[in-house]
Amino acid sequence: MSIEKDIHQNRKFRNNRHKVIVNLVFTHGWLKEKLQGLFAREDISMQQYNILRILRGSTVPISTLEIRERMLDKMSDTSRIVDRMLTKKLVNKNTSKVDKRLVDVSITSKGKNILSKLDAYSTEMDEIAKSLTEEEANVLNKLLDKLRISD
Repeated sequence: MSIEKDIHQNRKFRNNRHKVIVNLVFTHGWLKEKLQGLFAREDISMQQYNILRILRGSTVPISTLEIRERMLDKMSDTSRIVDRMLTKKLVNKNTSKVDKRLVDVSITSKGKNILSKLDAYSTEMDEIAKSLTEEEANVLNKLLDKLRISD
């Protein structure tokens, strides 16, 4: 289906760049809805999943500031999300030994277990983009990277 049909638009877009922006915003919402369904199976949000992956990829505890810098969603309130994850026993928090103003966060075994369960859904995640060939996915990745260069 085309973006025009998906959003029930009768008028033409101003130009193809305008159409790209609308299409990206719409597709982001569509993709977010699909992924949230997967993460809900383990009772976590997309942001919590992102933080768990960041922590699993680190060999040492990292500050909430560094987590925020690595987040896919830069608008996330990292401290509040980490606090919710602490309540769920997915992470540990300790005052930084290097800078007492910072809090270091590390993943718990429960957090690692949830990621392992979600890793089992990786094929399902890949299926979301099944309509793209490997080459098309490669081209799309390059185009999206190129789009951000204008920043």
